[in-house]
Amino acid sequence: MLKECLENVRKTVPLVHNITNYVTVNDVANVLLACGGSPIMSDEAEDVEDITSVCGGLNINIGTLHKTSIEGMFRAGKKANELGHPVLLDPVGAGASALRTNTALELMKELKLAVIRGNISEIKTLALGSGTTKGVDADVADAVTEENLDDAVLFVKEFARKTGSIIAVTGAIDLVSDGEKCYVIRNGRPEMGKITGTGCQLSGMMTAYVTANPENRLEAAAAAVCVMGLAGEIGWERMQEGDGNATYRNRIIDSIYNMTGGELEKGAKYEVR
Repeated sequence: MLKECLENVRKTVPLVHNITNYVTVNDVANVLLACGGSPIMSDEAEDVEDITSVCGGLNINIGTLHKTSIEGMFRAGKKANELGHPVLLDPVGAGASALRTNTALELMKELKLAVIRGNISEIKTLALGSGTTKGVDADVADAVTEENLDDAVLFVKEFARKTGSIIAVTGAIDLVSDGEKCYVIRNGRPEMGKITGTGCQLSGMMTAYVTANPENRLEAAAAAVCVMGLAGEIGWERMQEGDGNATYRNRIIDSIYNMTGGELEKGAKYEVR
């Protein structure tokens, strides 16, 4: 199934509208191209409805909010809902400021979201309606570990049921659930945390995956997480002496570009609970 999800992206070349943050916008575009999708970036309120109309999916990322981009998010989201396109919300830094938290909660209320993807602190903030995060990184106290895994799976399943969205929590252990099933994924490298925007890149890629696999959105979201984690492992193996985090970022993107369905099936480390 993961292989099929990857191949469907390459076959259909989904066009994804990204309202994303200016820290990682270039990397999000490159990852979408690498995985087989096609990116458009637009956050101007007067522009977004036309742009989202010609796309297959919408990726909303709140990493660098401003008033016009917030209006653009709602307008694009409503247009995507109207057209039946999947919408993904990446609540970057929810819990770090009132504006971020309130915007994310309002987007959840106003829009039908196919997927909500964030770290555990961000997702807990949305579930509780308030919270704290360490900037845009997960609070250590919130980390999903082998010790608290059962509770974390229950929490993610419950939140997915409550929202009607696929919930994807990414970290050292990744959880992806539609409320019934939960993929527990153990791909990736801790060094990926030294690159800004691997989460933003994943959100863009995940939007392409769920757009290209409308009948299997849960599996598609899980496949995207496995691709990113596996690319982190492959990219790290290829590091040379003197390489640093800038090279590592490029090696991850290259690994996504070169990944085959067979390689994904062989390298994906997951269980379904």
